[in-house]
Amino acid sequence: MDASEAGKRQAAEAAASLVEDGMVLGLGTGSTVAYFLPAVATRGPRVRCVATSLGTERAARTLGLVVEPFESLDRLDLAVDSADQVAPDRWLVKGGGGAHTREKIVAAAASRFLVIVSSEKVVPALRPPVPLELMRFGLAATLRRIWERGPVRLREAEPTPDVNLQADLAGEVGDPAELAAALDAIPGVVGHGLFDPSLVSDVLVGGEPGGVRRLPDPR
Repeated sequence: MDASEAGKRQAAEAAASLVEDGMVLGLGTGSTVAYFLPAVATRGPRVRCVATSLGTERAARTLGLVVEPFESLDRLDLAVDSADQVAPDRWLVKGGGGAHTREKIVAAAASRFLVIVSSEKVVPALRPPVPLELMRFGLAATLRRIWERGPVRLREAEPTPDVNLQADLAGEVGDPAELAAALDAIPGVVGHGLFDPSLVSDVLVGGEPGGVRRLPDPR
């Protein structure tokens, strides 16, 4: 196992130790979450889960975790997910796997949102690309608006979990709050991969010389 994978596993196992009996969990999507699921299942707490993608749902069920439709739950105790980039101020870029809109909904619904990453995901400043989820309806007009912020490329990929298109904005991120607001103002943009620090409760970073560390909260 290389250093990156070892860091992911360390962070995932540290997160699993925070799961308590009776919790309702929000499960993210991606390779780091793939380490979190068996770590939780091995510990054996009685939990109910919401999954942000079909892949995560299948993996969780295979391990014996109870997965319920989010429509039937009005609260989550803890959401755990990874990130493609984490800045020192806790702005995140997420969405390499195309599930960032659902991941953001789950993060916002949780009492605590825990981000687990390996050390190379911590960056001095966010950089492109920023993942996007776009509606097919009005796509040309939506792309024209996005191009005002920089080049955009449609992914040759499966649709998102909600059957929308995946794309990447390659323009400079600059001020992430300003860019997030600009993207939110474009009607055809269903969601984007910029996550506000206000969503983030904790960031666990694996692969550090001392093991797992918590990223300091700058607030």
